[in-house]
Amino acid sequence: MGLVTRHKDGATMIMLTRHSGSVFALNSELIERIDSTPDTVITLVDGKKYVVAEPLEQVVDAVRFYRGQTIALGSHLAAELEAQPETRPATLASVAHLPGNEPRHGEG
Repeated sequence: MGLVTRHKDGATMIMLTRHSGSVFALNSELIERIDSTPDTVITLVDGKKYVVAEPLEQVVDAVRFYRGQTIALGSHLAAELEAQPETRPATLASVAHLPGNEPRHGEG
């Protein structure tokens, strides 16, 4: 399958198929490694592994497509902000000095 879809919380996920035929969505941001042994094995950053029916190349293509969408959306939003400077805040945040963080005499 290897399609990109949106999760109910808005996160973009890639659709994959287990060898049993069941389909599941995976957050590709959590992928650490993809191996072809000859089965395609996806290892997540927490060490969890998934064996999927899609070939390695198809999984990589789905991840690239997902990341490409993310970059394109970010570029689009940045261009919109540049085109409408009046909607952009003058500063993102002010800096507050917390008590006890001042340099002590003889330090610094």
